[in-house]
Amino acid sequence: MTQTVNEVQVENSQAQQWDADHVMTTYARFGVTFTRGEGAYLYDASGRRYLDMLAGIAVCSVGHCHPYMTRALQEQAATLLHVSNLYLTEPQARLARRLIELSDFERVFFCNSGAEANEAALKIARKRGRGIRESKTGIITAKNSFHGRTIATVTATGQPKYSEAFAPLPGGFFYVPFNDVDALREAVNGDTAAILLEPIQGEGGIIPATPEYIKAARDLAEKNDALLIMDEVQTGVGRTGTLWAYQQFGIVPDIMTLAKGLGGGIPIGACLARGSAAATLVPGDHGTTFGGNPFATTAANAVLDILADEELTANARDTGAYLQAELAELATTFPDVIGEVRGKGLMIGIGLHQPVAKAVVKHALLDCGLVINAIGDNTIRLLPPLTLTTDQAEEGVALLAKAIAAQ
Repeated sequence: MTQTVNEVQVENSQAQQWDADHVMTTYARFGVTFTRGEGAYLYDASGRRYLDMLAGIAVCSVGHCHPYMTRALQEQAATLLHVSNLYLTEPQARLARRLIELSDFERVFFCNSGAEANEAALKIARKRGRGIRESKTGIITAKNSFHGRTIATVTATGQPKYSEAFAPLPGGFFYVPFNDVDALREAVNGDTAAILLEPIQGEGGIIPATPEYIKAARDLAEKNDALLIMDEVQTGVGRTGTLWAYQQFGIVPDIMTLAKGLGGGIPIGACLARGSAAATLVPGDHGTTFGGNPFATTAANAVLDILADEELTANARDTGAYLQAELAELATTFPDVIGEVRGKGLMIGIGLHQPVAKAVVKHALLDCGLVINAIGDNTIRLLPPLTLTTDQAEEGVALLAKAIAAQ
């Protein structure tokens, strides 16, 4: 039965009231209730269409409700949703094999999120380090980084605003300026268990690592018998124009962590490791109830199928370059507002001269039908589905121009 406009408005208002009354106040929500999605578009309770240039913050990698993924999930839901990890399931084993074949790693631990993947990486690093020397437990991370919201990963995050309310925090974490090779060299020593870095700082403002910095991290890790961990929770699964962002630096880390786009909207995380890092954990050291269940791994297998069949990694590279060029042209129209356009593939940051990012994002959503994101006051973040077309990129730039012009 088709709802009337009044019925939709009542339903939307009721949902917002329930949220206000019963959900913990961990999110500053916008006054929009989305009810469905298709491809690069979202629809609210009134049927209004929005161009989604955020993809659930790099999650909906193959767009919303991709027919192939929908069919795969429907079939799996009708077959088997969950069993304990004490038992084998074919979708998990198949996904493990594929991830290893598509990367430079040997083994994988499945979990439910990026924070959990990073927790696993930190536990591997600490156990391995203490096996070498009791004092070899130090974790080096970058200032302005983001690695999760658990106690360990929020401590690893180099932004005190996320962690200071939860003291006392675990010790043994040390922070260096991002892209500062000299500072990194000074911080790493024989008691360092791991260096944990993002190829592109996401929550830090879409700041790409320099090749010199990543190569220095690789060299320092090897010289000090430490692990290099690459947090690819946001950059992985094709987003930056290669399947894994580390492939653009000519190095291979010891551990890579994944989540977000791997499941295309279904929660899944993964911690991939090689060498001694892959052999560190034994039964009882670590585990998860839901990680790698048949439903989540079916989703990830479908994402990998779609990425290959539709050549979405190449599309992220090419459409991303096109979008960045269009944004650079937009900067010439608003030179007093737009500064630097940065990023790789379809992971793009727009630096602003004025602290209007949040106002632009709000106007874009409510008045222009464009879903984007603000990082602080001076950066707009774009993380569209990897299915984005050049026509949709042009549409997004035109809508963004309207939102900026309204400031």
